[in-house]
Amino acid sequence: EWTCAAAAEGGHLEVLQWARERGCPWNIRTCFQAADGGHLEILQWAHAQGCPWDIWTCACAASGGHLEILQWAWERGCPWNNFTCKFAAQGGHLEVLQWARGQGCQWNERTCSDAASGGHLKLLQWAHARGCPWDEMTCALAADKGHMEILQWARAQGCPWDEKTCQFAIEG
Repeated sequence: EWTCAAAAEGGHLEVLQWARERGCPWNIRTCFQAADGGHLEILQWAHAQGCPWDIWTCACAASGGHLEILQWAWERGCPWNNFTCKFAAQGGHLEVLQWARGQGCQWNERTCSDAASGGHLKLLQWAHARGCPWDEMTCALAADKGHMEILQWARAQGCPWDEKTCQFAIEG
């Protein structure tokens, strides 16, 4: 399982094919490592050969900002959930987040808190303007990572905060 996943992650289609011809096992990790690495050709081949996938394939594509891979997987029925939006936000991939939301992908408070943690103000502003929920972790993680502009903006918009914000600011 790890051999196939490592080949997929590294973008080594010939190695993956060779391993599979010799009975090397694979699992969902092969697909999500291909997606994470931005290797569409490998993901296409693995999927065509029956390699299983799950929500992590879409989440990893989003994490890497690989919109083409995310679109391809979603169009073929690969499942997704709020982790796709969370990981897109974490990586600052606004275009990926916009597309995923346009297709009805779920989001939650972690989308905003991960955008804040990553220092992605424009993405956070876009998400908040479209009703993405947020909670105290948005301010806390902005403080933890030293993103003063994000903390100030979030508070000006009424984002809640609590003692974690001060604690994270001191410890961060």
